[in-house]
Amino acid sequence: MAAIAFFPFRFIDIPQVACAFTSRRGGVSEPPHDSANISFDVNDDPKAVAQNRRAVFERMDLTGWCDLNQIHGDVIHFDPKPVGPEERATLDGDGMTTATPGVGLVVKTADCQPILLAHKSGKYVAGLHAGWRGNKIDFPGNGVRRFCAHYDLKSEDVYAVRGPSLGPDAAEFVNFDKDFGPGFDKYFNPRTRRVDLWRMTRDQLMNAGVPEKQIFGLDLCTMGLDDTFFSYRKACASPVRDTGRQCGIIWIRKQA
Repeated sequence: MAAIAFFPFRFIDIPQVACAFTSRRGGVSEPPHDSANISFDVNDDPKAVAQNRRAVFERMDLTGWCDLNQIHGDVIHFDPKPVGPEERATLDGDGMTTATPGVGLVVKTADCQPILLAHKSGKYVAGLHAGWRGNKIDFPGNGVRRFCAHYDLKSEDVYAVRGPSLGPDAAEFVNFDKDFGPGFDKYFNPRTRRVDLWRMTRDQLMNAGVPEKQIFGLDLCTMGLDDTFFSYRKACASPVRDTGRQCGIIWIRKQA
């Protein structure tokens, strides 16, 4: 089994918190899920998925795994019970938080945005899954507000990073007015019919009180880099519509 390639990210001011964004490279899944698919819900061999997830779990030195049946909504689970990486998700939702060191919050994506949040103390983290429907309901902003309310935090003390996802040159919406409705025109280019979801997320985080200097992004387009990442849109344009999922993970480092 080839090691699963990933992109690490570190908040310089919060050394207690670690983040990683996996790719499709490495792992054991066969086409069209080749090779590092970590989702049980995309018609892949469950044994291969479990092996991929275990490899990620061990590489990140986690003690617990939390992921969700993602439904493009705004449900957040606070401090969900961690399980082993071979276990399927039992909770529906698109956001998780934890204050327990070693527990990885796993956000599965294949064009949607994994948004990882950390408090400056290093004691609280959150993971949000936001597709365009999540942006439409301001889940990035509301996720920050509810994260802060639950742990009695200030939004100006929150840091955020957005992982690889559908970039502004690839996010085509031919029915923009119907899909988004009023209030989103400044993110839409009517000539190209593209929407800048990255800027939208940044603005929603800022509107929730996160300082711009504390918002980061890995500007890697999943559709444009489909040899490195899974892309649902790219797969839907092909005869074989199935594809895998990579993930964004955030966790509080275990104490030595």
